[in-house]
Amino acid sequence: MNNSLQITFLGTGTSQGIPVIGSNHPVCLSNDPKDKRLRSSVLVSWEGFNYVIDCGPDFRQQMLINKVDKLDGLLFTHEHSDHTAGLDDIRPFFFRQGDIPIYANEEVIKSLKRRFDYIFADENRYPGAPAVKVNCINAESILSLGGKKIIVIEAWHNRLRVNGFRINGFTYLTDLKRVEDNELEKIKGSKVLVINALRIEPHHSHFNLEEALAFVEKVKPEVAYFTHISHMLGFHEAVENELPENVHLAYDGLVIKI
Repeated sequence: MNNSLQITFLGTGTSQGIPVIGSNHPVCLSNDPKDKRLRSSVLVSWEGFNYVIDCGPDFRQQMLINKVDKLDGLLFTHEHSDHTAGLDDIRPFFFRQGDIPIYANEEVIKSLKRRFDYIFADENRYPGAPAVKVNCINAESILSLGGKKIIVIEAWHNRLRVNGFRINGFTYLTDLKRVEDNELEKIKGSKVLVINALRIEPHHSHFNLEEALAFVEKVKPEVAYFTHISHMLGFHEAVENELPENVHLAYDGLVIKI
């Protein structure tokens, strides 16, 4: 069996994206395509399977840009809008494939049912509304998707529970501020680690650059990529040039193979 994964960074920006609406910040005015960031999400592909982690407000645009015509499931890290607001745009996949599997913790499922009640309706469904197959996960969950084992990781975004996912040697975590030691053990040994690095200054619920670098040093992956980046981190090229050799800023459209 081919164990390789292809990771496509669909978006690497923070909740407002870059450029921020109406901002005159130099990074928002940059002409470098790598300084243009949609909301954070990745596509993980192998052997004809496509799973997307997080489905934010840029989901439709991301699917079109990357020519994704099949969706085997959505995995959610947490319920914030920049990670969930695009759920209605699964409709074209639903029309072709039927109910779309989603994987999320109980808090996320409750939030989605409030905000997208018509998607979860059992009776009197609105014609044209998509539907999902709900799979509730927790820190003990080990999923089997497309012949691969996906380990669910629990972390904290200030007081909010977030989930990360490890697939083979690839681990994806975002909106991370704290990880307990027992969950850290699930991450160690990763070949590729993706985590958030919001900005230079400290933040109450996100790793800043210094914290992200310290976390990489603790986990010791072969290579790390930073995502969920705000304009306040700085210009992509300038920050990239200052990072350790095995640490990189991810950017929209980046494709890596593991």
